[in-house]
Amino acid sequence: MRETRADTAQAILWALLLHLILFGLMFAGLMWTRTTAPVSVAGSPVTAELIDANALSPAMQRTLRNLPEPVELPPPPAPEETAPLPQPVPEPVPQDSVAQPQQQPQDFIPVPDTQNQEAVVETPTPTPAEEKKAQELKRKQEQIDLTEQKRQQEVEQKRRLAEQQEQERQQKIAEIRKKREAASREVAAAARATDLAAQRQQQVADARSRQGATDSGSDASPPPGNNGVDTGLKARYAAALQEAILAKWTRPETVPVGSRCTLLIRQLPGGQVMSAEVSSPCSYDEQGRRSIEAAVLKAQPLPYAGFEKVFARDLTLNFTAQDR
Repeated sequence: MRETRADTAQAILWALLLHLILFGLMFAGLMWTRTTAPVSVAGSPVTAELIDANALSPAMQRTLRNLPEPVELPPPPAPEETAPLPQPVPEPVPQDSVAQPQQQPQDFIPVPDTQNQEAVVETPTPTPAEEKKAQELKRKQEQIDLTEQKRQQEVEQKRRLAEQQEQERQQKIAEIRKKREAASREVAAAARATDLAAQRQQQVADARSRQGATDSGSDASPPPGNNGVDTGLKARYAAALQEAILAKWTRPETVPVGSRCTLLIRQLPGGQVMSAEVSSPCSYDEQGRRSIEAAVLKAQPLPYAGFEKVFARDLTLNFTAQDR
């Protein structure tokens, strides 16, 4: 820690005070041990005799009575008080100085100062203009550093956002793949079930045809799938198919309500579905198309009883997206 002028002045004052105290103690000790020496006067000692005044002669007595009274002298003037002469200030001794206790702990400097202090002292003090210019350059550098820091933060934020979006996109793709695989398995299972049902229906139909060949009569009902011309019955048949498929279909969020899609359905008498495909025009996305094809397979057997006159093996249905 560098020593300031205030610390130096304070140390000098403490040193002076200590020297004055020591000087006073020494002077008091000298006065205490000093003894009074006897005063010797040169010459013979003075002798005196006491004589009674009544034993003197009358002439001596008259002379003593006629002596003039002594003149009173004015008192001597009081000595003027003079100020003591200034004492020389003792020079401070380094070993006798009292160190001022440190008020606050010294700051910890993690990196030692490698700058030459003598060179710093020899460096001339900068002028106010130079200090102002240095402060302006420092302020500009801080502004540049702050701008660069903000730019790096924005770049990092954009990178994290892009990674998050990419992760979400990958998750959606994985979910779509899972749904497609599940739909493919359902379609394959439905196709196998449809093939078995078709074989059974074909066997039943062959048995009925052989039995019908032996029977005669003019009131026999027309074979199924005669493509009748009853428009009202066709409309009811299309509505029944729409309701049957809607009952097995869950509308995806990507498919808006009221959107249309054309379905090509191959079926057997009795409503067993052989295949279901999406045809143009269709406004559904890939997920919506796969979901409606799976719903057709789930809805089998499709409506058949009562619609024999308008039944068709290859059916084209205009499906409308609705909520159940």
